Amino acid sequence: MIVATGRALSALPEDIFTIEGLRYIVTANGASAKDLLEDRSIYSNCIDPRALEKIVELLSQYDFMYEFFVKGEAYVEKAIFDRVEAMNFTERHITYIKTTRKPVDGLFDLALTHKESVENINVNFENQDDRSMMREVLAKLEHVTLTTSFDHNLELGGETTSKAEAVRMLCDRLGISEENVMACGDSPNDLAMLLAAGFPVAMGNAKDELKAAAKYITSTNDEDGVAEAIEKFVLGA
Repeated sequence: MIVATGRALSALPEDIFTIEGLRYIVTANGASAKDLLEDRSIYSNCIDPRALEKIVELLSQYDFMYEFFVKGEAYVEKAIFDRVEAMNFTERHITYIKTTRKPVDGLFDLALTHKESVENINVNFENQDDRSMMREVLAKLEHVTLTTSFDHNLELGGETTSKAEAVRMLCDRLGISEENVMACGDSPNDLAMLLAAGFPVAMGNAKDELKAAAKYITSTNDEDGVAEAIEKFVLGA
């Protein structure tokens, strides 16, 4: 079993690390992978430093909430962090930000200082008009991937960064064919992984594009849909 997430490593809930049999974790939309048994990084696919410079130059022209994932940590500008309760986000998302993000003064400076280690960039929006506008702006960037995992954000990664690429690496490492992989997902940042897997499974709450790519639609996240799929197709329960 592999957990593949868009989250930074530091933002993972503690109970993930108690899952029996879990050895590998893919984080930041496939920018990093860790071997939990050996407690070491085994894969990195960060944003190219030259592309990062272009991204920072572009983002500095707009006043949105940015989150930079660097070496497994998620950073946000302190001025934004301090007023996030007043922003137009859900209470759940505000709590997530306050408990998983590290506030810093000079977020762009931090990113440029560590420009060879930036795994992922989240751009958060308080309204859909801004999000639609920035999707068009960010789509013009070269040597990056553009995806999303929530209706309020857009996410930038390296040119070849995806959960699919990280899972392919693990398949090669373990001597497993991708045809023998079952992947479960619910958001656009899962789509490449589902398309690469021999048996793609969409969650009951998944976006329509994932359901269209799936061979099976399981129950929702809140209804233990992943466990249902594992019991049905892996354990034969």
